[in-house]
Formats: sequence, structure tokens, C-alpha cells
Amino acid sequence: MDLWAWFFLTGGLFLGWSLGGNDGANIFGTAVGTRMVRFSTAALIAGAFVTLGSVLSGAGTAGNLGKLGSVGTLLGAFLIAVSAAYAVYWMNQRALPVSTSQTIVGAILGWNIFSGRGIDLAAFGQFAGAWVVTPFLSAAIAVLLYLPLRAGLRRVRLHLLTLDLLTRYALILAGAFGAYSLGANNIANVVGVFMPLADRIFRPIVLPGAFRLDPLHQLLLLGGLAIAAGVYNSRRVMMTVGRDLARLNPLAAWVVVVAQSLVLLVFASQRFAQFVASLGLPPPPLVPVSSSQAVVGAVVGLGLLIPGGRVDFRLFGRVALGWVLAPTTAAVLSLVALYVAQNVFNLPVLP
Repeated sequence: MDLWAWFFLTGGLFLGWSLGGNDGANIFGTAVGTRMVRFSTAALIAGAFVTLGSVLSGAGTAGNLGKLGSVGTLLGAFLIAVSAAYAVYWMNQRALPVSTSQTIVGAILGWNIFSGRGIDLAAFGQFAGAWVVTPFLSAAIAVLLYLPLRAGLRRVRLHLLTLDLLTRYALILAGAFGAYSLGANNIANVVGVFMPLADRIFRPIVLPGAFRLDPLHQLLLLGGLAIAAGVYNSRRVMMTVGRDLARLNPLAAWVVVVAQSLVLLVFASQRFAQFVASLGLPPPPLVPVSSSQAVVGAVVGLGLLIPGGRVDFRLFGRVALGWVLAPTTAAVLSLVALYVAQNVFNLPVLP
């Protein structure tokens, strides 16, 4: 891979780092916010499993993201990724969990406007539909999980220390599952615009034992590592999700992580989509959805259900505003950056 290609790919890596700093909070935010898991432990586990999810299960959503706009040039992909990354980073500095999925789509729409290629309304409809469903589905799953679990724990009557230990381990396992789901679903946000160019960036690597790492999976691996690095910068957003938005008990904290993980996996798993189709039902689209919206939906749903949950609706309003500002900012930045690159510096941003 030449030096220019490495330079352009840094845009995607910056986006991955920003994504990890924002969406890492959605994995372990409730666990860290309730002081059941240390931040250092959470970051280490999240980093490992988000990388695994990216490499092993991220190809489906990453491929579908390209349907919204095939960029075709490394410079164009770089400017799109940097525009989205800065918008997410801006929200990170304000400790607001935003939708990285919607932000990268906003940047891609800026590309479509600049290039005059129009918008694939069918593909965009799949994305928009999944985004609307995500917080409500997550809230519903959280409530359906929490009620029977709370009733079961009241009947079992475990010793307080035993319950505390089990809850900590359960939160760690749920966080690992959540990190895997985040990597599988949201790696598309990091490398989706670079996927059509993967063969121009990487060369196949043959490892001992006839194991072959193709260009696509090298790209997924690099993006997953960027997300993992960003998780170590997610403490501030974790406090917003896990402590400030609503007051949750440890059981609710665990349920939130599991609920948002299941939602992400629903929209990332090719096998699940095939299973649903085999039942004669319309399969869920394989699109990157917002882990932030999933976890906020679950937190608010349980905050309203649990006595003393005290949902901070003023903070929720700020979070919702961030969901609008981040993709809008990314679209404007993308459009301006592409215009300046082509018309001021005479650089080839169009294929």
C-alpha cells in the first residue's frame, strides 16, 4: 500500500477513533456509571471484542452502506470520513452520545449532493426505517427482559455479596457481547466508504497454515482496531449514558447492555436475516443502526419503569438535538470540503 493510500485511510481511522470514544459508552456506560465495573477493565474488554465483531461479522452492514453512494476515489472517501469524524468528535467533547451511523450517512449525502448523483431512496428508506425502530425496539426488549428477571431474583433471594459478584460478571459478559455487536454493526460507519477501494489499498496476506487474510478483512481489522483505541476516550460519554440520563440499579444496567446488543445484532447478522426469510417473513435490513439510540431508548424505557429512575428529560432533549446536529454538520462539512478540494486546490475528488 503506498503512502498516499495510508494517508487517505487515516480519515477512516479518525472516524473509528471518534466512534469508539462515543459508542464505547453504549457498551459499558451503565456498568461503569453504576460502579460495578472499572473503566480500565471495561475499555480492555470492549476493545478486544469490538475488533472481533468487526472482522468476523462486519462485512454485511459495511457492504450495504456503499449503496447510498459509491465514492470511487480515496480523496473523496477521506473527506467524507473526516467530516463525519469531526462531527462525532465535536459531540464527544460535549459528552453527548450521538448516532455515528446517521453521521456518516449525512456525510455521504453531502457527497451525493456535490457529485449530482442523487440518492438511492430505496436504500435510504431501509436506513431511515431501521433508525426509527431502533430506540423503541430497544426499550421494548429492555422492559420485557427486566420484569421477569426482577421477579425471578426476588424469589431466589441470593446473598447480597453473591448477587453483587454475579451482577459484575453478568455486566462484563453483556459488555463483551455488546462490543462484538457494536463492531459487527458499526464497522460499516468506519470503512464502508473505503470498501470499493479495498483491493487498491491492500494486498492479500497468506499466513502459516494456508490462512488467507483478504483485503476486505484487513480493512475491517484496521477499522476495528481504530474503534478499540477510541474506547479509551469514552469515559465522559459513559457518565452521560450510565449515570446522568437516568438512575438505574445494577440489574437494569445489565438489561440495557443486552437490549442494545440484541438490537444491533438484529440489523447486522446475515444468519438471522436468512433465518427470518426462511420463515416467510421480511428479513431485517443489514444496515448500521445507532447504538447510542438503542442504549438511550433502553435507559429511558427502564428509567420510566423503575421507581426513582428519574429520567433527566432536559439532558435527553440535548441528546436528541445532538442526533440532528451531528449528521447535519457532517453533510455540510463534507459538501464544503469536497467543493474546496476540487475548485480551490484542483484535486481529483470525483472518479
